[in-house]
Amino acid sequence: MMTEESSALQELVALLDREYRFLQDNDVAALEGAARERQRCVARIVRIDETRRELCTRLGKSADPQGLEQLLRWCDPQHELASGWAQCCEAAIRCRLANDRNGALVAARLKHVQARLGTLLEGRRDAVTYGPRGACSQASSGRVLTTQV
Repeated sequence: MMTEESSALQELVALLDREYRFLQDNDVAALEGAARERQRCVARIVRIDETRRELCTRLGKSADPQGLEQLLRWCDPQHELASGWAQCCEAAIRCRLANDRNGALVAARLKHVQARLGTLLEGRRDAVTYGPRGACSQASSGRVLTTQV
C-alpha cells in the first residue's frame, strides 16, 4: 500500500509541476487536461488512504497518525517500513508545496484580472454606499431583462 501511495504522490508532484507550467504559459486547453489528470490521481490517493484507515479500524487502531504509527510498530517490529512511510510523508509535503505555489499563481492572476476589470468598469459604477444596517451596498447599474433556469 505504501509503495502504491508513494508512486501516486510522486505522480501528483509531477502533475502539479506540469500544471504550473501551463498556468505560466496561459495554456488553458492543456490546463484543463492536466486538471482532469490531477483529479484522477488525487482520487487514487484518497482511495489508498481510505483503505489504510479501514485497516487501522479493523485491527482496533485509531485512523489518525498515532493509530497508523501503532499499526506500523505492531506489524513491522524491525522498522523496515519506516523509510517507505517517510518517503510518502516527504512526497505529500512536496505535493502540498506545489499545490500552494499553483494556488498562489492563480490567486495573483485573479487579483490582476479583477484590478483590470475594476479599471474598465470604474466609470460605469455608482458610488458605494452604506445600507440602513451599516452594511456596504452598491447600487446596480442595470436591469435584468430575462432569466433562465
